[in-house]
Amino acid sequence: MIDSLTTLFSYDFMRSAMVAGILVSVACGVIGTLVVLNRIVFLSGGIAHAAYGGVGLAYYLGVDPVIGAVVFSLAAALGMGVVQRKTRQRADTLIGVMWAVGMALGIIFINLSPGYKADLMSYLFGSILAVSRLDLWVMLAVAALVVLLVGLFYKDFLAISFDEIFARVRNLPVDALYLMMVAMIGLTVVVAMRVVGLIMIIALLTIPPAIANLFLKGMWKIMLMATGLSVLFTVTGLLLSYYFNLTSGAMIILVAAMAYLIALLVRVFCQKCCE
Repeated sequence: MIDSLTTLFSYDFMRSAMVAGILVSVACGVIGTLVVLNRIVFLSGGIAHAAYGGVGLAYYLGVDPVIGAVVFSLAAALGMGVVQRKTRQRADTLIGVMWAVGMALGIIFINLSPGYKADLMSYLFGSILAVSRLDLWVMLAVAALVVLLVGLFYKDFLAISFDEIFARVRNLPVDALYLMMVAMIGLTVVVAMRVVGLIMIIALLTIPPAIANLFLKGMWKIMLMATGLSVLFTVTGLLLSYYFNLTSGAMIILVAAMAYLIALLVRVFCQKCCE
């Protein structure tokens, strides 16, 4: 077993995949906690799917798809964030429309693009084994930015996550903080699409924090546990996908889903024992 792992990590692509998984896990663990605590999972899914419009537009214009994904993801994040803040009663409908339009635009632009688009599926379902050195630097930059901003504004994010009225009484810029948060979600979506794909990003953002939230209450504790769980799920899913020759992104999400089911059962069992 040890010899097998040694051989496995002798490959450059596997070492790059592990580093990518860890970097993305840090970003997802931190920002995913804010997603779960603020109950904006649907908004995060909308941002992820709308980013595909940027991938399609980039292909049509002949530029790097990551650039298009960044632009569309940030635009979608800020647009959906404004909609969420200003039209609360109809926000889910409008976000759903923007979600669908983003995907539709991506498909149309790809249809209009000349040539063979061999790697498009990697943006939908992930391709962690194909990450480049540039991808790793981008992931490092986003993970560092997310950790830095959340660290600097931790108390403010804590206030708007648990008691927005109290945050307003303290004269905190609630709307600006909210838009900063959704912008970070947009950036995290772009780097995570290389690991699990745009279709499944919502699971990587929400499952680890959801598990942590079952057993912990402090926000920073949830962030730490969510990051650790995300690393565990990513590494485990990557190893299983390699040994069984399966899609890495799907295996990562299935491992996370199984862990969430087990955590729910453990939580129910503990509650029954305490009654």
